[in-house]
Amino acid sequence: MELYRKGIAELSEMLRKHETSSKEITVSVLDRIDKVEDRIRAYVTLTRDAALSMADNIDRDTATGNRKTLSGIPIAIKDNMCTKGIATTCSSKILQNFVPPYESTATTRLFEQGYVLTGKTNLDEFAMGSSTENSGFHTTSNPWDIERIPGGSSGGSAAAVAADECIAALGSDTGGSIRQPAALCGVVGLKPTYGRVSRYGLVAFASSLDQIGPITKNVKDAAILMNIIAGNDPMDSTSASVPVPDFTASIGRDIKGLKIGIPKEYFIEGIDPEVNAAVQAAIRQYEALGAVPVAVTLPHSDYAIATYYVLATSEASSNLARYDGVKYGFRAEGKDLIDMYMQTRARGFGPEVKRRIMLGTYTLSSGYYDAYYKKAQQVRTLLKQDFEEAFKTVDLILTPTTPTAAFKKGEKTDDPLQMYLADIFTISVNLAGVPAISIPCGYTSNNLPIGLQLIGRHFEEEKLLQAAHAYEQATDWHKRKPDL
Repeated sequence: MELYRKGIAELSEMLRKHETSSKEITVSVLDRIDKVEDRIRAYVTLTRDAALSMADNIDRDTATGNRKTLSGIPIAIKDNMCTKGIATTCSSKILQNFVPPYESTATTRLFEQGYVLTGKTNLDEFAMGSSTENSGFHTTSNPWDIERIPGGSSGGSAAAVAADECIAALGSDTGGSIRQPAALCGVVGLKPTYGRVSRYGLVAFASSLDQIGPITKNVKDAAILMNIIAGNDPMDSTSASVPVPDFTASIGRDIKGLKIGIPKEYFIEGIDPEVNAAVQAAIRQYEALGAVPVAVTLPHSDYAIATYYVLATSEASSNLARYDGVKYGFRAEGKDLIDMYMQTRARGFGPEVKRRIMLGTYTLSSGYYDAYYKKAQQVRTLLKQDFEEAFKTVDLILTPTTPTAAFKKGEKTDDPLQMYLADIFTISVNLAGVPAISIPCGYTSNNLPIGLQLIGRHFEEEKLLQAAHAYEQATDWHKRKPDL
């Protein structure tokens, strides 16, 4: 098997046994990128020379016995995480030439463990979207069908992992942006508890919702990356001061007696029959493994979409006010200061970003704040309480990740509301701040991946990983590869 097809754990073991080198792994991945990237277009920026240099340095270090967890493992980074000296664009023309003078905490921790950066991956502009069609540069293709979208906003990261253009990747999740593309591309995507992973150096979209997490080829690799990126960070005031367990320790434990909640609100009319059938089969598989399905209710789920788009757009309006053409990024000429602001934003931002800024500015404006923003915060509390009540009787909650498999490019671009509904099963998790993981659970008749979502209590990612790994080992869905 080609080196680029393997995962972190397997390659790390090969490196430990001196069966390969960082240089060989990196060259294998770069050759794969050369072969398929013109069709997938997962990357915004490729760092070929830097990757080869990093690999050479790591091989020299490991020759002296200085081996680290990620020594020589090529990993891609979503292009909304700051990388010192390497362009960070958020797939927006307004940041097209921005090169950060500092490094995000998440990528710093990867660097300290010896990772090799293959490049920065494409996303919906400022992480606003569900398909990568809102990228300011190009649309990424789904490796399973290049006429279809890979999901979003971390579509570039998920497509790169699925197409073996990296061994793993980091994404960010504001309303499903790790889990949804992971499901549509047939890979594993974990959104950690809010505060579990530092957001320092992550370009803000909605600060109370954003969270960095891993996208990997299997569950064990997600646990390995979580061991590295999780933990308190004094540079991020929202970073949680809680102990970080060894997430790999729960891998391989049986799940007999584990109570898994099945919420009726997530098995709705309109869900694709093939998606529903695959998830129902997964529930039966969990029963065969000894888990106990329990009916639960999350009664305020119907309000999640409306609540999310009030809160997320309000925070986006505030966060994106900094892009005025004065301090950094793109600057347009104007006849005076106000005109320069207007021209910069009109030409620098894409239509979806403008739409969300306008919505958020409206909901925060005088006379509407109480009716929209304050009310949405109150409903958010109710959604959080729904999860707390459900977790009194169950250990995890199981749902579909998405209502359908990947849709065709252009299919929903003219109807923003239909596009927003692509995240209907993932948004509540961000509003409640709880962790969730998406794993492959089947394929449609068109050979498109279907994702299964597991949701856990705050800071109980290890239980999610335990249950996800048990299912993964009992099935072969994660072993399938797109024909590229």
